[in-house]
Amino acid sequence: MYELFQSGGLLMWPILACSVAAGAIICERFWALAKRSVTPNQLLIQIQQLIERREIDNAKIHYIGQSSPLGRILAAGLINMNHGREVMKDAIEEAGRHVVHELERYLNTLGTIAAITPLLGLLGTVIGMIKVFSAITSYGVGDPTVLAGGISEALITTAAGLSIGIPSLIFHRYFRGKVNALTINMEQEAIRLVEVIHGDRAEQTIPEPAQLQNVS
Repeated sequence: MYELFQSGGLLMWPILACSVAAGAIICERFWALAKRSVTPNQLLIQIQQLIERREIDNAKIHYIGQSSPLGRILAAGLINMNHGREVMKDAIEEAGRHVVHELERYLNTLGTIAAITPLLGLLGTVIGMIKVFSAITSYGVGDPTVLAGGISEALITTAAGLSIGIPSLIFHRYFRGKVNALTINMEQEAIRLVEVIHGDRAEQTIPEPAQLQNVS
């Protein structure tokens, strides 16, 4: 394996660095984006029980904010629960933007790795082919061993770049989708909290088709 790595030339080192970084990011994001740690199932129910028992205080709000990303959003709403609906929603939205930014941490780096590793492999291919043509110019095509070094470098770097770039792209898209799903879930929980505290939204009634015809 080490001989194969050496045959790829100097560009194998940045490809190796990209593979290590991508592996670390993928493992870290799997742990950080686990649904149970981002959006605990019973958190809103527990908050509602505290509100009903009038046990919400600054200490409990601080604990809720430190418990999870969803808790941070809900805590921002609880801090402003004595203000109007719009003030509470603004505080929740501001906290939500920060939380989503944290959930997307390292994803841009992973996307960059997915984009540049195939390009590094392509650059290695070009360098390998340059070596092949230089060897042809110097020694001709009579001895295939003279050409083997450049050809092997070209193929190895291409394979290495694609083998890192393809999984990185797959996981980048997967984590993007997971962040979007978690964001929608947190938004729904925040709306429920607002309704628990300020349950004064007017009900929307859908008119019957006959009523629509009369209006028209």
